[in-house]
Amino acid sequence: MYEFDTHADFIAGDERYLMHSYARLPVKFVRGSGCVLTDSEGRDYLDFLGGIGVVCLGHCHPRLVDALKGQAERLWQVGNYFHVENRSELAAALSRLLGATTDEEGHVTGSTGQTWRTFFANSGAEANEGAIKLARRWGERRLGGATGIVTAKRSFHGRTLATLAATGQDVFHKSFAPMPAGFMSAELNDLAALEEAIARPEASCGPVCAIMLECVQGEGGVWPADPEYLQGAARLCEERGLVLIVDEVQTGVFRCGAPFSYQLAGIVPDIVSMAKGIAGGFPMGAFSAHGEVADLLGPGDHGSTFGGNPLACAVGRATMETLVAEGIGEHVIEVGAQLAERLAALPHVTEVRGRGLMRGAQLDAPMARSLVEQGLRAGLVLNCVGDSTLRFLPPLVVTAGQVDAMAERLAKLMGQVA
Repeated sequence: MYEFDTHADFIAGDERYLMHSYARLPVKFVRGSGCVLTDSEGRDYLDFLGGIGVVCLGHCHPRLVDALKGQAERLWQVGNYFHVENRSELAAALSRLLGATTDEEGHVTGSTGQTWRTFFANSGAEANEGAIKLARRWGERRLGGATGIVTAKRSFHGRTLATLAATGQDVFHKSFAPMPAGFMSAELNDLAALEEAIARPEASCGPVCAIMLECVQGEGGVWPADPEYLQGAARLCEERGLVLIVDEVQTGVFRCGAPFSYQLAGIVPDIVSMAKGIAGGFPMGAFSAHGEVADLLGPGDHGSTFGGNPLACAVGRATMETLVAEGIGEHVIEVGAQLAERLAALPHVTEVRGRGLMRGAQLDAPMARSLVEQGLRAGLVLNCVGDSTLRFLPPLVVTAGQVDAMAERLAKLMGQVA
């Protein structure tokens, strides 16, 4: 085994032995608790990135640690040819959350009573790949072989070739052409453009079988879809017999206050993809469907060696149960509003976008990357999507006091960087 004794050794080791697909910041985190990370030098940081929106219950939540330890001592992996503990319980918990109805703020008001069926994967990209396959099966069976999928410009759906093709940002396509056919994008919040894309799709897309949308575009700059736009998209799908896919990889699992963000618009998609917070930081993804769409995949049509493994399902079940038991949705609504208010009051912030604890702060100058770098010196873990937009995805358990502390430090940083 190679030994890396100093901080410089760790950085040099990454530089030598890892592919350079990430521009890593010069810090190594070794411990975490709640919304606090500790680096290899013993310094603490307030975490407002949350593992890129993954650590929904904070770092090393005791219930998740116990679930992981307990399962690790019993069984890790047997494959999907067999039944395992916690998988059906987790799927049932997701079905209840997917079937919830909420008001416009995200407070749960009731249930649709629908049963959702779930396929477990390992990541958001895999979940979206499965959702695409399911939609195309619908096109084959119900729409005469239609395979085209319309997405939104500035969207982001993953890094595999198919999900890159679905992503409505040319910057992610550079150097990886040719992209798989069957996709095109239309402007977000422009219902007329969406209807035109369905009626007259590009040749590279072909006849349309589905619309695929994010309720809040994360990687694209934290741009929310208007409720009226989502309602219109759902109506178009119903009228034309298309499938509506909602990508909840970043917005789901109470990130925006509601169990899932589509509920804020009062719609019910046909397929929902999810990942990130579904297992509190343990690698897991999933896509769910209801009604006829949920019955379209049979044995051999789709699979995953590691998807829904005993470790992931144990932690996922503990995550769902804890989120519900702790009333995390109500907490997100309250603290999310406070976060938006504090960000809006900061110097150089011209607009705050997003919902719940998924927020983007638009800056009046291209200082976002500098703020992320300098934030480490101030004990802050921040994130940017572009030169002028800061993105905030803290653990959902972040406190009002931690939001205030972050805002105070960030205000000082802005004065120094500007």
